[in-house]
Amino acid sequence: MDGKSPLFLVFAAVLLAGCTMIPEYTRPEAPVPADWPSGLAYKETPSTQGASLAADLQWREFFPDERLQKVIEAALNNNRDLRLAALNVERARALYGIQRAELFPALNATGSGSKERVAGVFTNNGDPMTVTRYGAALSVISWEIDFFGRLRSLSERALEEFLATEQARRSTQILLVSEVAAAYLTLAADRENLRLAETTLETQKSAYNLINRRYEVGLASELDLKRAQTPVDTARGDMARFTQRVAQDENALNLLVGYTSTEDIERLPSDLSGVAPPKEVAAGTSSDVLLKRPDVMAAENLLKAANANIGAARAALFPRIALTTSVGTVSSELSGLFKSGSGTWSFAPQALMPIFDARLWSALDATKTEKEIALVQYEKAIQNAFREVADALAVQGTVDRQIAAQQSLVAASAQTFNLSNARYVKGIDSYLGVLDAQRSLYAAQQGLVALRLTKLSNQTRLYAVLGGGGE
Repeated sequence: MDGKSPLFLVFAAVLLAGCTMIPEYTRPEAPVPADWPSGLAYKETPSTQGASLAADLQWREFFPDERLQKVIEAALNNNRDLRLAALNVERARALYGIQRAELFPALNATGSGSKERVAGVFTNNGDPMTVTRYGAALSVISWEIDFFGRLRSLSERALEEFLATEQARRSTQILLVSEVAAAYLTLAADRENLRLAETTLETQKSAYNLINRRYEVGLASELDLKRAQTPVDTARGDMARFTQRVAQDENALNLLVGYTSTEDIERLPSDLSGVAPPKEVAAGTSSDVLLKRPDVMAAENLLKAANANIGAARAALFPRIALTTSVGTVSSELSGLFKSGSGTWSFAPQALMPIFDARLWSALDATKTEKEIALVQYEKAIQNAFREVADALAVQGTVDRQIAAQQSLVAASAQTFNLSNARYVKGIDSYLGVLDAQRSLYAAQQGLVALRLTKLSNQTRLYAVLGGGGE
C-alpha cells in the first residue's frame, strides 16, 4: 500500500457516510379550527377592508405615533431581556457550529524532535550511542465515520435548537414591542384620568364654596353642605390614586426602555387623544397564519430537534468506526527531514460493536417520549395562540359598540348634571340629585377613558398575537 492509501480511504469513507436514521418528519395537524370564531362578539368578516396582515406590517408602520416609535426604538436598543435573548442566539449558533464540526476530521500538524542516549547493553556493538530523531506529520486522531448518521442526527438536532432560539428572540422582541406600547398607552390614559380628577376637584370645590356661602346666609341646609363635601373628598382621593399610578406607569416604561430621562417622560402624551392610533390589522381568512408566529415556529423547531434525536439514538445501536491516521516524514537529521525515503504513514481503524447495552434501548425509548412531549407542547402553543387571537377578535368586534354606548352615557350624564344643578339653584330639588348626577358623570367619563384604552391596547395586542413586530 502506498502513502496515498490512508487519505484515499478517509475520503472514501466521507463519501459513503451520509445516511441517517431520523424518522420522516411531517407537520402535525393543527389542533384548532381552520376558521376564526364567529358570532355576535365578532365582526362579520375577519379581514377588515383596508387592513394589513400583521406579519407583513413593520412595527414602525403599525405605530404611526412618532413619540411612541422613539420609545420602542430605545427599548429595542437598551432592553436587557432582548439583549439576553440575542446572546442566547449567539450561544446556540456556536453550539451548533461545534456539533456540525464533529462531521469532519480534525487535521493536526505536528513537529517533533528528540535526542536520546542509549546504553551500550542495548546496542548491537555494545557501544553507547546517541540517537537523534526529527519528525513532521499531518494526522487525524480518532475521527468517527458517520456511516449510520449518528453525528448528522445530532447536528440536525443542534440546528433545530439554534433555529428555535432565534424564534425565541423574535418572540421576545414582539413581546417587548407590545409591552412598551401598552405601557405608553396606559401612561397616557392614567394622565388623562389624573387631569379628569383635577378638573372634577376644581368643579366640586367651586360647588362646595357656593353651597357654603348659601349655608352661611341660611339658603342651604347643613345636610347639603356635607353632601357637597363628599365629591370633593372623592376627587382628592382619586387625584392621589392616579398620581401614584402615573408614577408607577413611568417606572414600568423606564424599566422596559432602559432609560430614566425625566424630560423624555414629560414629553409623552398627557391623554389618549394625543396618541396617533395604531393601524388596523387583519387576522386573515384562516388560522393557518398562526403557524408563522415565532413561538409556534420555535415549538415546531424543538419538535424537529426531538425527532432528529431519535435518529441519533437509533444509530447508537449500530457499530461505530473511527479512524486514526497520519502521514509524515522522519529523519535523524533536521536537514534530511523531507528527503526521499524519509516518508512514513500510519492507518489505524477501530470498530466498536455494541453487543448488549440496555442503556441504549432505554435511551431510544426516552427520545421517543421526548418527541411526544415536544408534540404536545407544539399543539399547546397553537391552541394558546388561537385562543389569544380569538380573544382579541372578540374585543375588536365589540369595543366600538361599547364606546358608542359610553359616549352616549357621558352626554346624557352631563345633561342630567346640568339640569339637576339648575333645579337646585332655583330651589326646586335638593342637592342630593346634583350629587347623584355628578357621580354618574364622573364614573361615565372614567369608563370612557378605560374603553378607549381598551380599544387601542387591543389593537396592539392583536398585532402582537398575530406575529407582528418581530423584525
